[in-house]
Amino acid sequence: MPSLHDVSKRAREGSLDPVYVLVGTEHLLVERAVDAVRRAVDSMGAPGFNFDVFDGKGLDAARVISAARTLPMMADTRLVLLRHVDAMTPTEQTNLAAYLSDPCDSTCLLVTATKLDGRAKLSKAAKKAGVLIEAKPLRGRELQEFIRAEATAREHNIAPQAIEALLDAVGDDLAAIDDAVERLSLFVGAGQRIDADAVMRCVTRIRVESIWSLVDAIGLKDRRKGIAAAQSLLDDREPPLRLLAMVARQLRIVARMREALSEGLRPQDAAKRAGAPPFKAGDLTESARRFTAASLGDAFMLIAETDRALKGSKRPPDVILQDAVLRLCADGR
Repeated sequence: MPSLHDVSKRAREGSLDPVYVLVGTEHLLVERAVDAVRRAVDSMGAPGFNFDVFDGKGLDAARVISAARTLPMMADTRLVLLRHVDAMTPTEQTNLAAYLSDPCDSTCLLVTATKLDGRAKLSKAAKKAGVLIEAKPLRGRELQEFIRAEATAREHNIAPQAIEALLDAVGDDLAAIDDAVERLSLFVGAGQRIDADAVMRCVTRIRVESIWSLVDAIGLKDRRKGIAAAQSLLDDREPPLRLLAMVARQLRIVARMREALSEGLRPQDAAKRAGAPPFKAGDLTESARRFTAASLGDAFMLIAETDRALKGSKRPPDVILQDAVLRLCADGR
């Protein structure tokens, strides 16, 4: 089964399959694949004349299938783009599934969705045809490699410490990372190396400083400071689930820092072991002193509980997050 990268790469080489079903939350990667396919079709002749786009909400599958079975005009291939197929009714999704078993060779049907029911006929048909391509959130090394590839595409080397600093500053939102790397490219100049200092000077740190304020409040058991930091981030329209993930990430760094320091490493070496840039060594050393192994364990258990609540509870997400902050900061000084 091809990946999103494979779809984009093959499209740039002029090779397209009759159907792609792109499913997932990494919208930047999905849109890049859509753009690559669109460019490939345009390059095959009569750009703009062989492109139909539909939105799934309230849509009849027959309209999409009719467009897909229409021969291209003065070109080799026609593109039919169906966005938000998950907004179609289950019946219409089933009707569309029948097309996947017998697609038109002269059409590329490109379907996108945030999520599909794996038990439904459309999902099963896409899997059987080998055209279901998942756009899963990037994590860990994949996320670091994405940043490195973005820098390389702009003809820059990027230091490992700069990658960590960038993740600290903007989180794991690919669109925000793409924008930050573009600004860094302009900041350092053509062909220049991107280092941690450039990230610190060019990329805004308001959010990460607020996250660290929240982590500090948890360590100090300071409810007032914790709620103020959380409310500041919520006022900036940061999604509570993303905020929780960032807090968890910072606490994991603190835990690794604490372990490294206990082994006798110098603060800068310990920061490197913890996955943080050396310039964070002082702050991390102080944070590591504030947390015990037990308090970190309790914090991670509560974060896991809050994560489940944010994904499944009917309570307002901001209320769930604020309650978690109060519990994390319980037993005030």
